[in-house]
Amino acid sequence: MKPTAHWKTILTILVFSCFVFHFEALGQTVPIPSFNLQVGQSADPEQVASTLQIIALLTVLTLAPALIVMTTSFTRIIIVLSFLRNALGTQQSPPNQVLVGFALFLTFFIMAPLWSTVHEQALKPYFDKKIDQENAIERATGPVKKWMVQFTREKDLALFVRIAKIERPKNINEVPIWVVIPAFVISELKTAFQMGFIIYIPFLVIDMVVSAVLMSMGMMMLPPIMISLPFKIMLFVLVDGWYLITASLVKSFTGL
Repeated sequence: MKPTAHWKTILTILVFSCFVFHFEALGQTVPIPSFNLQVGQSADPEQVASTLQIIALLTVLTLAPALIVMTTSFTRIIIVLSFLRNALGTQQSPPNQVLVGFALFLTFFIMAPLWSTVHEQALKPYFDKKIDQENAIERATGPVKKWMVQFTREKDLALFVRIAKIERPKNINEVPIWVVIPAFVISELKTAFQMGFIIYIPFLVIDMVVSAVLMSMGMMMLPPIMISLPFKIMLFVLVDGWYLITASLVKSFTGL
């Protein structure tokens, strides 16, 4: 064995030994919590109720992504950002992870006042055991439904009321939230596509101008996207496009 390889072997053993001793020492001084989930019989009603609450909570957590996407401003934001990227023609720039992350944080920013209201009216009293679970759900869905109705078209809401075959509601409080959510979603899709169409117009004009110039010069074999892309990026940067897009999205929900 060469000296260099010999020292590498010794160094590897020493590093591995340090890690082993470190974890053993850590295991002796820092207790590691354990979690056991067992299914069995119980004579305590409170224990059964707690188990059912945990199962219900885990079920809600599986639906959390859909709730965040469909009952918040996320749908409109991510669609508008996707339209913007397609209009620029930059393919995968910004990447999907950046767009989704930005849409999530912008959603948190827009929905923060509503979620604070839900926390104060429903979650906090429930955790303090001042109200029961049914009352907490009713208090939580009230502000959320009121917020969604602000951005739901009456025609879309009437469509799902008719499909659900429920009695004609006298006011919005009589409309179930499971009817409001799909009406809110299709309203958001229409609004997002309208905003995306407006975003497309200036970039479409640039593509048409570049294509006309190339055809007049007889350069028909040159892809217009190669020439128009720098001009579209330059235009977007000069007008501070990210500021305008973000301001428009936020104002479309807050009305400021």
